[in-house]
Amino acid sequence: MNDITPGKTAAIVTGASGGIGRAIAERLAADGFGVVVHYAGNRAKADEVVGAIVAAGGRAIAVAADVADETQVAGLYQAASDAFGGVAVVVNSAGIMKLAPLADMAAADFDRIVATNLRGTFLMMSAAARHLGSGGRFIAVTTSVIALGLPGYGAYIASKAGVEGLVKVFANELRGRNITVNAVAPGPVATALFFEGKSEERVAQMARMPPLERLGQPEDISGVASFLAGPDGAWVNAQVLRANGGFA
Repeated sequence: MNDITPGKTAAIVTGASGGIGRAIAERLAADGFGVVVHYAGNRAKADEVVGAIVAAGGRAIAVAADVADETQVAGLYQAASDAFGGVAVVVNSAGIMKLAPLADMAAADFDRIVATNLRGTFLMMSAAARHLGSGGRFIAVTTSVIALGLPGYGAYIASKAGVEGLVKVFANELRGRNITVNAVAPGPVATALFFEGKSEERVAQMARMPPLERLGQPEDISGVASFLAGPDGAWVNAQVLRANGGFA
């Protein structure tokens, strides 16, 4: 049974001011959800996303929060409830990535990646357990690069592998409540986060790695999130969907 009523409840999308998060926010708004466009620091970009959603006939608000801060995460959920009357879907797309060999990475950078990517997911899950009702959905965004162990990705892979571990546990802890918990693990997707720090040669090389021989687009991922958030995804639970064109 799927008790989600999109017109009366909210979808929180963290990291929604750009890239994959923005695409997911816009898709869920088109699906009928009121969307909380979460951002960490760039209000102008978040307002741009809200404007695009509203111009297309949807409903959205922008809310700032540090997902690694428990009090601010609580405020994010409260804002969703105040604006839309409840929370039906949570998509945790907020994440940061810094590439460096483990021998060269500063401990402070490692801690910052883990705080946002892993601790942030834990806090979003903890709050979701108190806010999601029957038919609710929690969707984490991880990465297909976990399977490859590419040099330089150690901190990012460690944080996202931890998230995938939490997905299985959280799904089991919500047993009997008719709430699904899944992850979508993109391969290389053409976003600012992906392009940062990569040469044109490296980008071209990674684009050739999937059998489909192209970079993914944010819309390739937002479609998967829409499936998991909607009625057709109601029987998918505790899974990691690797939307990567065969990358790994």
